[in-house]
Amino acid sequence: MLRWFLLCFALALAALGLFTVFKAPAWSSWKLALLAGEFGHWLAIVAVLIGIAAGWLAGDTPTIARVTLAIALGAALLLAKPAWQAWRQGPELAEQLAAQFGGAQPVPPPFSLATLFFGPAVTPVAVQSLTAPNALPLDFYRAVGRIDTPAPCVVMVHGGGWDSGDRTQLPGLNHWLARRGYAVAAISYRLAPRFQWPAQQHDLIAAIAWLKERAGELGIDPQRFVVIGRSAGGQIALVTAYTAGDPAIRGVIGLYAPSDLIFGYVNTVEDDMLKSPALMRQFLGGTPDSARANYESASALFHVTPRTPPTLLIHGVNDALVWYRHSVRLDARLAEQRIPRVYVSFPWATHAIEFNLNGPGGQLTTYAIEAFLAGVTK
Repeated sequence: MLRWFLLCFALALAALGLFTVFKAPAWSSWKLALLAGEFGHWLAIVAVLIGIAAGWLAGDTPTIARVTLAIALGAALLLAKPAWQAWRQGPELAEQLAAQFGGAQPVPPPFSLATLFFGPAVTPVAVQSLTAPNALPLDFYRAVGRIDTPAPCVVMVHGGGWDSGDRTQLPGLNHWLARRGYAVAAISYRLAPRFQWPAQQHDLIAAIAWLKERAGELGIDPQRFVVIGRSAGGQIALVTAYTAGDPAIRGVIGLYAPSDLIFGYVNTVEDDMLKSPALMRQFLGGTPDSARANYESASALFHVTPRTPPTLLIHGVNDALVWYRHSVRLDARLAEQRIPRVYVSFPWATHAIEFNLNGPGGQLTTYAIEAFLAGVTK
């Protein structure tokens, strides 16, 4: 009985490992891909132990033991693949960031095997809940170690398909940034379908203006802002940074963000994992045919000019919610205008890459963000 249990367990881990190679199908959960990509190194150890146990318990069923061992070792290889790919990608990423943004590069290497297994949890900082314009709440993370000098301010824009999510989303990165000397303002914005575009852009612009007015009491530099957006929040962040004409916005980071909503609408189906066509219709007031002006207004790709601020794009190739081709196409448009930019593509990764800051994607993402901030806010 135990032998069959080990075989089934090995098969389950091998199936999970396939999420590091293939995009999650619409009928599955993309969070399984996140588990495989950012925690798979732990599961790879489990797979090896299953293979060893199967051999030890082989007894009079060597065939089952051999099959279990082969499947378990295959699962271990698949689940360890993200760590190996991150290790390979690290040096090239460091060179790209230094070439495009300069600045003082982070001291730790882009990827560390020790951090993968023994990396410490981020120590939280105190969070102030404030009320920004339009009575929208804002969480402020004060920069650590900035006593006499004002800190650059990172404005964090949450994801959620434009109709959900809030400013408390994935706060680990906010605490991590504050520990590295950056103030963080995690903002709220009005949600669809009650509020359609460009209400969300107006909320972000108003939040930045409000932060500037209170720069002294918050200990931030009113001339050094960087906007980071996740997923739908990345769309808001990119468009706002590209169109605001505000020199205080030194750069923008799009984490797995859609950048051309017309492209996104015509290259998906109604029953995809997010039901994204319906999300876009309620966010933009119709289809690309009936509300084209809104689609173009909300698409960063249409707003790239020689004055576009430096941009960092991070996207997983296996992202089942926002196709990575959004970032590929925006990167190409930025290159045409010779904008300082880096597109970081993770071949194993899905959405929410930075969920585990010590994982393969988490380590490279935090390294890239720190290098980018050092370069554009210096």
